[in-house]
Amino acid sequence: MLAQIDAALNDVRPHLAVDGGNVEVVDLTDDHVVQIRWMGNCQNCSMSVMTMRAGIEQAIKSKVPGIKGVEALNGLTVA
Repeated sequence: MLAQIDAALNDVRPHLAVDGGNVEVVDLTDDHVVQIRWMGNCQNCSMSVMTMRAGIEQAIKSKVPGIKGVEALNGLTVA
């Protein structure tokens, strides 16, 4: 399933690369939450939260059934 998730992110990666960023799949939890790591400029980008919901999470959920959510293990956090 991790390979499917990584493949789903290939649709988003070119958009991240334009701004010098990338994303890496770290793990899939037992409750089907994908853990990612922001890389490059995405680590400190103020738009990471929006990118997470509108890009990363949408891409994964549309191609990998059963995924409950996505969380970043690094980068900016918003309460």
